[in-house]
Amino acid sequence: MRIVIAFVCGLLFGIGLLISGMVDPDKVRGFLDITGQWDPSLALVMAGAIGVAMPCMQWARRHDAQRNDTAAGKGDADSESRRIDRPLIIGSLVFGIGWGVSGYCPGPALVAASSGHATALWYVLAMAVGGWLAALSRKR
Repeated sequence: MRIVIAFVCGLLFGIGLLISGMVDPDKVRGFLDITGQWDPSLALVMAGAIGVAMPCMQWARRHDAQRNDTAAGKGDADSESRRIDRPLIIGSLVFGIGWGVSGYCPGPALVAASSGHATALWYVLAMAVGGWLAALSRKR
């Protein structure tokens, strides 16, 4: 049942990205271009998404805390680190630079790649290689 719920949530997320235009890298770059032709529509999409997700996340947090489990069924819900450390900062910088240069973040890139957009396919490949390199560096 969890797989069906995850699939439906992913499908709704992808449809929302398509409808809002967030799979268009030019729209994202327009949002990031605060000194030029700024497009505030991404901020409105994010605000709407937060408004919809927040009650669901709060419900899930209460529900998971009662079971002492995460939504994915992986142990203690509060076990993850909340430290701001070097890997977090470096990863955030790499993500932000990649987002600004490419106009894609992971969700919209996967949606665009599934439609066969070459730039999105390259982005997803680079994202996979970056994830693999990050996992290798953690092992060392």
